[in-house]
Amino acid sequence: METPASKTHSAAIVPNPSTPGPARSGRRKPGDSSRGAGREKAAALGLRAHSGWAVLVAVSGWSVVVRRRIEMTKGSGYRASQPYHAAEEMQVPQAEAFLQRTEKTATEMAAAAVRDAVALLASEGYRVAGAAVLLGSGRPLPELGKILAAHPLIHTAEGVFFRKVLRSACEACGLAVSGIKEREVLLECAANLRIPAAELPARLSAMGKTLGPPWTQDEKLSAAAALTTLNTA
Repeated sequence: METPASKTHSAAIVPNPSTPGPARSGRRKPGDSSRGAGREKAAALGLRAHSGWAVLVAVSGWSVVVRRRIEMTKGSGYRASQPYHAAEEMQVPQAEAFLQRTEKTATEMAAAAVRDAVALLASEGYRVAGAAVLLGSGRPLPELGKILAAHPLIHTAEGVFFRKVLRSACEACGLAVSGIKEREVLLECAANLRIPAAELPARLSAMGKTLGPPWTQDEKLSAAAALTTLNTA
């Protein structure tokens, strides 16, 4: 998985009141709460994984309220950020133990970052209703020995590995978490919000205008996943 030219750094709570939401009769806006003024506002998280790191975006309504980069590995080099590439050099028993250790460390790091984001949101009056992790194609992987013998499968396995880490991290924080296939998230989000699919890219772009860069495909797709989750929570 690719590494972007610029990192996504932690962002404070960022209101975006200028971004319009869909006005549909009989359908609440994402994040609307029926519990009255002065109560908690609903928010949701969307996460997109890369090798060793991920982007987290939290939305409430059509506003981005948190944006940050999550680190999931320690150290530098491929051994840290590409665990299956590192395991390729090992015998299967050693590779299994190495991957288990790496997964444990990655999950602990990701859970700490998610927990920090949830605490930040809570301090500003937001209740996290759920989280969504963007997924790949979902093709089943063979046993570890066959993965390590085929380089294309190594890349696929690393994607699965870090997505699983994000899901486990959200669960460790007590969040309801779902998976949404990346190639389907825009259509699913538009259908869920009952807006034309052709309008959604512009709305997602508008959500990041007041934040400044980075607001790349990572953030946009994560926001779409979060909006979908928020509207179904």
